[in-house]
Amino acid sequence: ASRKGILVKGSNYLDVLAKVGTVVFDKTGTLTHGQFEVTAVHLEKCDEQHLLHLAAHVEHFSTHPIGAALRDAFPDEATDGCKISDVEEIAGQGIKAKVEDWTVCVGNTKLMDSIGIEWHDCEHVGTIIHVAIDGEYAGHIVINDKIKDDSAEAIQALESLGVNRIVMLTGDRAAVGKDVAQKLGLTEYHVELMPADKVQHVERLLAEKQEGKYLAFVGDGINDAPVLARADIGIAMGGLGSDAAIEAADVVLMDDKPSKIALAIKIARRTLCIAKQNVWFAIGVKIAVLVLAAFGIATMWMAVFADVGVTVLAVLNAMRALHVRG
Repeated sequence: ASRKGILVKGSNYLDVLAKVGTVVFDKTGTLTHGQFEVTAVHLEKCDEQHLLHLAAHVEHFSTHPIGAALRDAFPDEATDGCKISDVEEIAGQGIKAKVEDWTVCVGNTKLMDSIGIEWHDCEHVGTIIHVAIDGEYAGHIVINDKIKDDSAEAIQALESLGVNRIVMLTGDRAAVGKDVAQKLGLTEYHVELMPADKVQHVERLLAEKQEGKYLAFVGDGINDAPVLARADIGIAMGGLGSDAAIEAADVVLMDDKPSKIALAIKIARRTLCIAKQNVWFAIGVKIAVLVLAAFGIATMWMAVFADVGVTVLAVLNAMRALHVRG
């Protein structure tokens, strides 16, 4: 698995991987690249440069991909000397901060509602970041992400392996979630979720899973860490993924390709198949020699083969696990 860029943190996780029946995906950074860019700015009470300037400063300390997109839209924020203070990050909503003499709130509609700001919706498909300055609505920024090239392939591969339930969870708005789900052929998805909501959905899916089957959650962000830990097996993106997600996960995909999930399941199933072959072969040969010994037919060489010979053949058979296509 490691040769294919898949880090499995323990042999017990192979047992779980081989019996996965439900796969739950986070969207941003997992099925999509997580590399956002500003595609539109709609203004209310200030000019575009001022709005992007303040939003970039508020997101200065954020590790979220959306924060990076806002900083990229106004690259001069790192050198213009503005003072940032009273930074408050609200999970699942956004960030509040004081930039010079302006109190700025940058986030989603839940943040705007919590501070009593009347926001305006947008007809564009994308992630909408609302901005309030000194208690007044200043406008919103449209940010878009790109679906990974192998995300659709990953969904199809999992279905071909018999994974009967594939679900997408996202904190993004309904229009964005629906657009991604349709492009990937997903019929079950849930949108506008906070980190705690994702845990609740995973709890429900765990209760609904088939007997003898396991649930895998695939994510990359710090907000995914609780869900990764709660799932039967957590799979994290190792390239762009946060340290918290990688630490909480049981399996790490080092190149961030979701198609590697199906490959990990194939490797797990193949490994367990080879292990069972060795078990039954060893037990079968030893029982056969014992039966022959009971009738006085077995020889010393048969006993040696049942012991040393079976071990050598089992090791040689196990070496087949080192070679996997994909």
